[in-house]
Amino acid sequence: MKHAGKAGQAGRKLIFWTLVLLLVAIGAGVVAVFIGSVITFLATGLVGLWILFALFTLYFFRDPNPRVPMEPNVIVAPAHGKVDLIDETDEPVFIGGRCKRVSIFLSVFNVHVQQAPVAGRVVLLKHTPGQYLNALKAESAAHNENVFLGLESKERPGEKIGVRLIAGLIARRILPWVGEGDEIARGERISLIQFGSRVDLYLPLATTITVKTGDKVVGGQTVVATRN
Repeated sequence: MKHAGKAGQAGRKLIFWTLVLLLVAIGAGVVAVFIGSVITFLATGLVGLWILFALFTLYFFRDPNPRVPMEPNVIVAPAHGKVDLIDETDEPVFIGGRCKRVSIFLSVFNVHVQQAPVAGRVVLLKHTPGQYLNALKAESAAHNENVFLGLESKERPGEKIGVRLIAGLIARRILPWVGEGDEIARGERISLIQFGSRVDLYLPLATTITVKTGDKVVGGQTVVATRN
């Protein structure tokens, strides 16, 4: 008979294609579940990394209050870190000649807030562009980007003290919190260097250095020199 079996064929086709659509939908669901699991796993990992980053950032930017010594003839460390160089050098810009230098290296685990070594007035703030050599090397002070603070001491008339804030391989931001003409107290917060860096302290030749290389110092608290 003409057209016999066509209806059944049409039905079977409909069943076949609906089965195909069902399998595609199930496959898409499986893929979506897999992708969702991957995204959930990655998101969980990213959240974990962010929590670690947030905790380290809070730790890095900690800012403890120093116990500032009140003795009149002492000079305190301007930074938290390790003394790795004590020498004599020339500082012609502010000191105007020969002086003593105490260099302090700050690792990423040290407090990175700096303190005033003496009470006085900021009479010079000079930014010098430069490189970003590893601050672990003392010679980085001569080549790296830095900010020099020239302080006129109120504790001894005529005394000039310099503080050089030096950027490092990781540290790319020096944030002075004082400016020229500002009056500062001994131990007062004066700046922030973000991540590993170095701070050099320039002192008159007449001062007596009371720390040695390898000593760990606390900014605004550890006595690094005394006046004769």
